[in-house]
Amino acid sequence: MEVEELVLSVPQSCRVECPSCSPDRKKKGEKTLSITIEGNTKLFKCHHCEISGKVEPSPFYEKYIEPEKPKIESVVPIPTQLKTDNDLIKRFFSSRGVSTIGDLSGLPEMTTGTKYFNNLGTCDAVGFVYQNGEAIKWRAVDHKAFTQDGAARSFYNIENVPKEIDDLIIVEGEADCVALQSIDPELVVVSVPNGAPQTVSNKKVVPEDDKKFSYLWDSKEIFEEANRIILLLDNDQAGDALSEEISRRIGRSKCWKIKYPDGCKDVTDIIREHGADGVKERIADVKAIPLDGVYSAEDFYEGLYDLYDHGHGEGLSTGLDALDEIYTVQTGELCVVTGLPSSGKSELLDSVILHLAKNHGFKTCIASFEKNPSQHIGALCEKIVGKPLYEGSRARMTRSELRDAAKFCNDHFVWIQARSGDLMNISELIMSARDAIHRMGCRGLLIDPYNYIAPEERDTGEHLQISNLLTKVQAFAKSYDLHIWFVAHPSKMSAREDGTYAVPKGMNISGSMAWYAKSDIGLTVSRSANNGLVEVHNWKTRNKHVGKMGVAYLEFDVPTGRYFSASDSPEGGAVMHSTTPDKSGSVSSGGFHDWMNAWEEDK
Repeated sequence: MEVEELVLSVPQSCRVECPSCSPDRKKKGEKTLSITIEGNTKLFKCHHCEISGKVEPSPFYEKYIEPEKPKIESVVPIPTQLKTDNDLIKRFFSSRGVSTIGDLSGLPEMTTGTKYFNNLGTCDAVGFVYQNGEAIKWRAVDHKAFTQDGAARSFYNIENVPKEIDDLIIVEGEADCVALQSIDPELVVVSVPNGAPQTVSNKKVVPEDDKKFSYLWDSKEIFEEANRIILLLDNDQAGDALSEEISRRIGRSKCWKIKYPDGCKDVTDIIREHGADGVKERIADVKAIPLDGVYSAEDFYEGLYDLYDHGHGEGLSTGLDALDEIYTVQTGELCVVTGLPSSGKSELLDSVILHLAKNHGFKTCIASFEKNPSQHIGALCEKIVGKPLYEGSRARMTRSELRDAAKFCNDHFVWIQARSGDLMNISELIMSARDAIHRMGCRGLLIDPYNYIAPEERDTGEHLQISNLLTKVQAFAKSYDLHIWFVAHPSKMSAREDGTYAVPKGMNISGSMAWYAKSDIGLTVSRSANNGLVEVHNWKTRNKHVGKMGVAYLEFDVPTGRYFSASDSPEGGAVMHSTTPDKSGSVSSGGFHDWMNAWEEDK
C-alpha cells in the first residue's frame, strides 16, 4: 500500500509504519509515519525517510470506491545545487565489494552529503538522483540505512538512455545500476524506482499492485526501440515476481534473463564473488524468456518442483457458485463461448469480468464490437448497482449511483475501438491489447464476437484462416498470461419437430473444427425451453483443476442484467439462494451498497 493510500484509510490522527521505507529497514515494525487530521485534510510525515505532504480525499469516493489518486504537495524541497565527493562514493561502493568506481564521468547522477537517519542520527550519505530532480534516494555510507527526498516515478538513469539502443538492462536497485555502468560504460542500464513488490502470490505480483508499474508505460517508446530487454533483477521470490510482471507487460519475446551463480542474490554479489569479468560473462550468456527451440527436462525443473511444493492451484471464482462447479478462470487459457443469438452470452461474460474485478482486482481489455461503449458501460453499471439505467417499471439508479459504478468500470476495464470504421484483423487487435497490458496490467481479454475480425489471409480457406487466428490468440494468452474469452456464433441450425433447437457445442461453431480443437475451455450459453433457466454447458476442459464437463443452471434478471445460481435446477443442485427484486426496485440480495462494501472489505 502506498503512503497516500494508507493515509486515506486512517480514521484518526496516529503514528503507523511507513510503507515507503519500513520494508528496507532492519526495524520494520517501528512506527515512524505520523498522520494528523485537520478537518478534511490529512497531513503526514515520516520521521525516518522524511517523505511528507497532505491529501484531501473526496468523502464520497472514500466511503464507497477506490479514491482518485490524490495529489501530494511535497514539503521536503529537492536541493538545487548538488555536491559530489568522489572519495565518499568510492567508500560506499567499496564497503559493498565494488571496487570498479573510478571518476564519475559516464556514471548515473549521484550526490553526497549528510542526512538524518532514524536511530543513527546524521551520517555521511550517497544520494541517487532521479531525472529532473523528482527524487533523491539516500543510502548511509557506513550503515545499512535508507531515506529519500521526493517520490520516484520513473526509471533511475532513464535520461541517459540513447535513442538507438540494442540491449537495455533493468536492475532492481540504483547501486546495482551504477556498479554495472562502472564495469562497462557502454552498457545501457536503468533501475526500477520502487524495488520489487512486497506482496507476492505464487511468484506473481498481486493485481492490487498493478498501478505501481506506471513507469513501464511511461517508457514504452524506449522498450519498442530496444532489441532486447535484459532483466538482471534480484535472485529471490520478489525478484522473480518483478521479472514475471515486467516481461508480461513488455512482451516475453523481448525479455532475457541471466543465470545467477550459486550463492549470489544481486549484481553486487556477482561483482564481489566473481569480479567484473564474471558479470560480463553472465550478461553475454543471457537466456530468452521463453527459450526457443529444443528443451531438456532440466529446463523445466523449476516449474516441476513448484508444482510438487505448491500444487497446480485452482482457477478464480466467476462469482456464481453453480458456474464455479464446471468453470473457473485461469490465466494463460483461451475460453471459447458460443450459443444461439440472444441466449445471454455477452451478459454472462460481463457478469464474470465484473466479479473478477470486484473479488480479485482483475482488469480486462474489452473488444466488444456489437455494442456501443457507452451502452456497454451502462449495462455493466446495471449489474453493479442492481437497478436499471433507464426509466421503466423498476426504480432506476440515481445519478450518484451511476457515477460510482462508472468509476469502478473506469478503474478495471479498457475498450478497444476501431475509430476508422474499418474492421480490425487479429494482429491489430493483439497490438492494441498489448498496450492495455502494458499500461494497465490487464489480465483478461474479451473478444465479442469473431465475425467482426477482418481476415488476414484472403487467399486461404475460412477453416485455415480460423485455425491460424486461434493459434495466434492461444500464443498471446500464454505469452502474456491472459485469460481470453472469444465469442463465436454457431452455424445455422435447424429447429426440431417441437420447434426447439439442440444446444450447439464446439463442433457446431461456424467455419472450422479449430474452435473445438484449439480452445482450453469451451462453453455454450443456452436458454432452457422447460423452466426459463439459463444453461451453461461446459463441452471442453483441457485442465481438469479449473473445470469439468457438465451443465450449470442460472437465473437471469432482465432489468438489471444480473445472473444468479438457480434455486431449483433440474439436478436439484441449488448452490446459492435465488434473488428477486423487491418493490423498491433494488435487489434484495447483493444490492449496490452491499456490492461496493463487499468490494471495499475485500481490498
